[in-house]
Amino acid sequence: MNAVKLSPKYQVVIPRNVRENLHLIPGQMMQVIAYGNRIELMPSKDIREMRGFLKGIDTTVNREEDRL
Repeated sequence: MNAVKLSPKYQVVIPRNVRENLHLIPGQMMQVIAYGNRIELMPSKDIREMRGFLKGIDTTVNREEDRL
């Protein structure tokens, strides 16, 4: 797990290994979600990139109550 420090302007730097693993680029938009006592950052993708990403998904998986 990587630790980062919040700057006086409330900014954080995403560690290099995370940026490289997720193929993040400067200026890329991120979705910010407050979930319980944590913050989740999710890279936004163009809708054209999303085509077919759910193909073959197993819809019989039990889900957590708060994720419905």
